[in-house]
Amino acid sequence: MRTSPRRSIDSPGPPVPTLRFERALWRRGVDRVAGVDEVGVAPASGPVLAAAVIMAPGSRRIPGVRDSKTLSPQQRERLYPVILRRASAVGLGAASVAEIDSLNIYNATHLAMRRAIRRLGGHQHVLVDGLPIREFETHVGPYDAIVDGDARCYSIACASIVAKVVRDRLMQRLALRYPGYGWERNAGYATREHRQAMHELGITPFHRRSFITTQRVTAGEQQALGLEFLPALAADG
Repeated sequence: MRTSPRRSIDSPGPPVPTLRFERALWRRGVDRVAGVDEVGVAPASGPVLAAAVIMAPGSRRIPGVRDSKTLSPQQRERLYPVILRRASAVGLGAASVAEIDSLNIYNATHLAMRRAIRRLGGHQHVLVDGLPIREFETHVGPYDAIVDGDARCYSIACASIVAKVVRDRLMQRLALRYPGYGWERNAGYATREHRQAMHELGITPFHRRSFITTQRVTAGEQQALGLEFLPALAADG
């Protein structure tokens, strides 16, 4: 039977992830349990980024850690250095825009996860957010896929915070190179501000050309280019 994530007694806020998945493995002598999560699957621009976090057996939860989507940017930034200090190992992995367009976002996301896991310096078991991944065990060894893992599993929640902070910082740096798209605020998601900028400023090398939002802008540019020449063609006729 699926159990719901524990909620704080003090307030009926977002679910608080527990260590029950890690403890079940620790009791079996599996010490290096990696929680893995990714961010940046849906945005129209920027890489997809994954983090893998190992906490030592017997670790206690860091107060405030939960699914990064339920935290403010200030809360994530506060928790980020604490997680890095308390973790036994942290690995980061990314898949570029070119890889997303070449492999598709599904495969690119799992590539980023595998890269993050490889950078841990060794692991025994993986806990990953989401549904089972085809052939994932071939690359990472034993693993469990946990639906809503970022809300239910502590090490996955830690990974979600690390991945979110790192990717947001990356998009802020890219915003300095490509101002006007609002990446420092929207992290590459296709907000109204971002879509408007795509129409007005065009597509950058960091836009995912395989995504429908980008394709619509590109198609609009091509259509406008064709219409621009219609009067000349009519005159030639």
